[in-house]
Amino acid sequence: MTTSDKWRNPLRDARDKRLPRIAGPSALVIFGVTGDLSRKKLMPAIYDLANRGLLPPGFGLVGFARRDWADQDFMEVVHDAVKEHARTPFNEHVWSQLAEGIRFVQGTFDDDQAFDNLASCLAALDAERGTGGNHAFYLSIPPGAFPTVINQLKRAGLAQTAPDQWRRVVIEKPFGHDLKSAKELNRTVNEVFPEESVFRIDHYLGKETVQNILALRFANQLYEPIWNSNYVDHVQITMAEDIGLGGRAGYYDGIGATRDVIQNHLLQLLALIAMEEPVSFKPSDLRAEKVKILSATRPAEPFEETTARGQYTGGWQGGQKVPGLLEEGGFSPESKTETFGAITCEINTRRWAGVPFYLRTGKRLGRRVTEVAVVFKRAPHLPFDDTATEELGQNALVVRVQPDEGVTIRFGSKVPGNTMEVRDVTMDFGYGHSFTESSPEAYERLLLDVLLGEPSLFPKNDEVELSWEILDPILDFWARKDEPALEKYKAGTWGPPSADAMTARTGRHWRRP
Repeated sequence: MTTSDKWRNPLRDARDKRLPRIAGPSALVIFGVTGDLSRKKLMPAIYDLANRGLLPPGFGLVGFARRDWADQDFMEVVHDAVKEHARTPFNEHVWSQLAEGIRFVQGTFDDDQAFDNLASCLAALDAERGTGGNHAFYLSIPPGAFPTVINQLKRAGLAQTAPDQWRRVVIEKPFGHDLKSAKELNRTVNEVFPEESVFRIDHYLGKETVQNILALRFANQLYEPIWNSNYVDHVQITMAEDIGLGGRAGYYDGIGATRDVIQNHLLQLLALIAMEEPVSFKPSDLRAEKVKILSATRPAEPFEETTARGQYTGGWQGGQKVPGLLEEGGFSPESKTETFGAITCEINTRRWAGVPFYLRTGKRLGRRVTEVAVVFKRAPHLPFDDTATEELGQNALVVRVQPDEGVTIRFGSKVPGNTMEVRDVTMDFGYGHSFTESSPEAYERLLLDVLLGEPSLFPKNDEVELSWEILDPILDFWARKDEPALEKYKAGTWGPPSADAMTARTGRHWRRP
């Protein structure tokens, strides 16, 4: 039993789903606290949780970095980040209570004394703030530094649990760069932290619209009869960004779009769309069904026809002239890093046999959008003249993950008039229109789940390794043959011509989001 399980509000009815669970006494340590992720996402999310009453009064926040800061300096950094990026209005009373638990520890990852100081700092927080020895360590750092920090936590005694205390580690992607490195990293992490204490962040799984896929599929009878290869023609999963990579060469060069996005975000979306109904939404049952689907998923061959990759060049985007990748700072003129990747997957199950899943991601594309489109087969018989249906496409159900979160259904309807003309129309559900409560940021949900010890939205070892098993053959093919060629595409377009050719070979085409 953990500290958070000891106390229950006697006035709360367990059946009342409106009341959220509140984290118990705990402290969060952020490594890499000076980075953009920490400043723009993590610190504002912590404040928003406090502002919503979801953090305990005795919460502690500790930053760890090389900067020569005192506690007060770090507190000002958090304050500025919160004022600029928080989702909820700034409340001075909430901030002052949160600020009382903010601490900073200076040091490098190989500095034993710094981690001893961190241990002393957390012990002091336990005594002063009542954090109860419950500590979460967020590694917002380069993947190469994971083993060093994890072993330092072990050496300093910070990974060791007690019967009434917990210790958890949160790891940011990319988790390895191929199957071999992922297995080695899993082994390193699990030598220190047991698997139930490891939380691998995939922030897409924290988004309300991604979780709504489960509600859409399993809370409604409407879709289940047609959610199979008898009716579905293909599935498209797209994550497009309109931004470039200026200033991110150190992280991105050598990784590329496919490792950065497809291996985690898009394959997780594929699993949620294709999985069978779980026995319950317990973490173990939910993950079991995702693992089954990922185990049955294979990259379609031949790869020279079923994959595409590209690199953006200069062009116009949003009315502004933007540079190409090779003109942006930090990238070698000979860089082979792809900024666009597209692959075709097959799922060898009775439900999905013969249905291609097209996954694509890219930088400097036409607009920022993430969506899943389930495209249905055409009706087998259309009792209309050809001219009556020339503007009729295929029925589709589209889940918009971002922006404009919601769901769209496309179907054919008669155009008003004397003739029988059928044209595509849409029915649209938008979160912003249907609910008065705004959706929390993904990191709010995920950080709260870490503090609660709720692992449903975090991929485990087998999911990570299965994802690399799907992707590794494609990456090996690209590296070995240097094919498909790293085509260029202009900024503001929707990728290289080979991506269009990839779907055109089977008589299909990409949706224009």
